[in-house]
Amino acid sequence: MKIYDSVFQKLSKYKSLPIKEISSWVTQGPNPTFIESGYPCLTGRNINSGRVDYNNADYVSKDELENYKNYKIQFGDILITLKGQGSIGKIGFVFDTRDAIFSRNIGIIRSKNINPSYLHIFLISKYGKLLVDRGETGGTGQRTLTTTHLKENILVPRLSIESTIAELHIKSEGLYAKSKEVYFKCEEKLLTELGLKFWQPIEDNIAIKKFSNSFAIIGRLDAEYYQPKYDELFEELEKTKNNKLGNLAKINKSIEPGSQAYQDEGIPFVRVSDVSKFGLSQPEIFLDNNEYDIPGLKPKKDTILLSKDGSVGIAYKVEEDLNIITSGALLHLRINSKELLPDYLTLVLNSKVTQMQAERDAGGSIIQHWRPDQIHNVVIPIIPMEQQKELVKDIQKSFQLREQSNQLIIVARTAVEIAIEKDEKTALKYIEDSIQS
Repeated sequence: MKIYDSVFQKLSKYKSLPIKEISSWVTQGPNPTFIESGYPCLTGRNINSGRVDYNNADYVSKDELENYKNYKIQFGDILITLKGQGSIGKIGFVFDTRDAIFSRNIGIIRSKNINPSYLHIFLISKYGKLLVDRGETGGTGQRTLTTTHLKENILVPRLSIESTIAELHIKSEGLYAKSKEVYFKCEEKLLTELGLKFWQPIEDNIAIKKFSNSFAIIGRLDAEYYQPKYDELFEELEKTKNNKLGNLAKINKSIEPGSQAYQDEGIPFVRVSDVSKFGLSQPEIFLDNNEYDIPGLKPKKDTILLSKDGSVGIAYKVEEDLNIITSGALLHLRINSKELLPDYLTLVLNSKVTQMQAERDAGGSIIQHWRPDQIHNVVIPIIPMEQQKELVKDIQKSFQLREQSNQLIIVARTAVEIAIEKDEKTALKYIEDSIQS
């Protein structure tokens, strides 16, 4: 195809090497047995926006970890999704080096004789992505990448500004880590305000309740629902002014068009795997503009997206009007009360106060599902407005740091593209101008 001929022509002005010549290891992950808790095993949902995170990871036992010790991740490893509808070719850089392995739908590149940060930035640039995506094979729903393609067919230009690009990446990750630290402190402050920072529910998981007061009314037979810790939580929440979520916000459903509607271009379709409390990832799936360009379904500024299926209880407040459609697994919340601020409500929804309620309601099934009527009845503690505003200041600081982090990645990625399209002198000038502005 002409587009790839153009890419190779641009790369030819530099010494460009295939991945196999600048890496010590390129392979696909193993197929371990997952358990409910243990050591993380990373899958495609743990690679988002160029980063690797451990939210909603699968887990393996200590024995499995040892069996697959050769697949333990290290700092600087680059992970790429090889399988999964709508998620092929997602790329993430490993900074967090806790004991973890990666699954068979993930490929790994461990670099040598090249700065891994620079390699990562090239791979997420438009030229790197084009070369990665070129290797996709298979039909609809069965798209795959191979490690052979990664090793043989991706050429990486060697630039004199590699160290400068790498410095931008490292600085970006430092800001991102700081943003998360500030957010976690906000969560601590919230629990302190609620008197719950040091609260620990009793460990006894045996609850004795009359049948007439439990299953006959609630309809739940699983013992986990009746654990004393949930009763304790509600007793603690009664000590603070509170209200049900459905009385504080309007809760709207989105749509679920089905996988047959997925496209490679159009309106971005955001699913639960694209959402975290720190932001939205770039969606890999799109919907037809003509059929799904529905203004009423597009999130407006201050809308809170809340996951109700799969990884339940993830909340993110939209910072501006978005031209996206969200999955039916994401509810749209709009505050209709003057008692609380959107950022504060989002913080509460992501805190253990709400997570425990989600855990109770959505438990008892293999695939977690948090029903809208249960979400309506979630108890939300309401602290005085002045305390809310103080928390919101810190929340906004966290997101400002995250935005600064993202901007540095954009600068680094764009500089690589400028070097390929023009020259390194122009790319370096672009970096200097961007950092000064």
